[in-house]
Amino acid sequence: MIPISDDNPVSHTPFVTWLLVAVCVAAYLWELSLGERAFDGALTVLGFTPAGFFGRAEAPSELLGIPAFATIFISMFLHGGFLHLAGNMLYLWIFGNNIEEAMGHFKFILFYFASGVAAALTMGAVDPNSAVPMVGASGAISGVLGAYMLLYPRARVHVIIPLGIIFYPLWVRAVWVVGIWFGLQLLSAAYTDPSKPGTAFWAHVGGFIAGLVLTPVLKSRDVRYFGPYFQRGPWS
Repeated sequence: MIPISDDNPVSHTPFVTWLLVAVCVAAYLWELSLGERAFDGALTVLGFTPAGFFGRAEAPSELLGIPAFATIFISMFLHGGFLHLAGNMLYLWIFGNNIEEAMGHFKFILFYFASGVAAALTMGAVDPNSAVPMVGASGAISGVLGAYMLLYPRARVHVIIPLGIIFYPLWVRAVWVVGIWFGLQLLSAAYTDPSKPGTAFWAHVGGFIAGLVLTPVLKSRDVRYFGPYFQRGPWS
C-alpha cells in the first residue's frame, strides 16, 4: 500500500513538518550538485556509522573534523536516491502534520529528533561493528508513525494498491496501514543481515517504538488516544 493522503485535518499550519521536508529536499539537491563520485563519498563520510560512533573504528566524519555523534543528526537529512527521499517525504508530509499539531511545534521538534536518535542507536546496538553508513529520515519518521498509531488509528488513509499495471485507490484505517507497515519492518529486520548495505529495518523498528514511548510524554493533554481526529486545544 502506498499512502497518498489522509482525512485527518489540522487546525494550524505545520511549519515544522514543512521545514523538515524543505531541508531534506535542499540537502538532496546539495548531494546531487557534488557529482556521482562525491555524492557517494558524502554519504560515507556524513552518514551514521555504528563502528565509528561506538569507537570500534575511526569515524569517517572525523576526517572533516566532524565528531561521530553529530552524524546521527546530519544523516537524518541525507538520502541515497530520489525514491529514498520521495518515499520518506511522502510519509512525513501525510502523517507529520497531525503529530505536530498534537504536540505543538517545539515538542514535535524534540520528538522527531529523539525518534531519529533512538532509531540510529537501535541500529548501532544490533551491530556495533558495522562500518556501513546509515542515512535517511525514515528512523525519525518511524517515530511519527508510532505516534499516529497511538493517537489516530481510526483516521482513514487514502492508499494506492499496485495490482500489476493497475493502481487501485482505496481508503483504509490508519491502524491497518501503519500496522502492516510495522509488521513488515519486523519481519524484514529478522531476516536481513544488518552488516550488509541495504534498508536499515532495525532503525525503523527502534524509531517506531520510540514514538510509542515518547508520545504520552509530549502530546498535549487534550489530545486523547485512539481518536479519529485532532481535538482543538492549547498550541505551543
